[in-house]
Amino acid sequence: MGSVDTHPGWKERVNSALRTLSQVLYGATGYEFARHALEMRRQAETLFMLATMGQLVGVPILPPISALRLIPHFMPDIARWKREMASQKEIWEREEFELHGV
Repeated sequence: MGSVDTHPGWKERVNSALRTLSQVLYGATGYEFARHALEMRRQAETLFMLATMGQLVGVPILPPISALRLIPHFMPDIARWKREMASQKEIWEREEFELHGV
């Protein structure tokens, strides 16, 4: 006779267990690195925007003529950048200087 599956759904449970294990391993090893990389990218974008569009917040670094040429490339990000500059934390307020668990 044909083979009878005595435990239906065991493949789904194994796949679910493997998926859970991979997420736990990612959380234990790679999540902090991924967050740190995103934070570094955000800081680099902020510095670039400050160098090119600084006159919008009162920091003229590049001459306005060269910044005007770059405006079409930055239009989607200007509102987000201005909000970020207004709500930026001071160095003593940053999360990396928190005393976690103390």
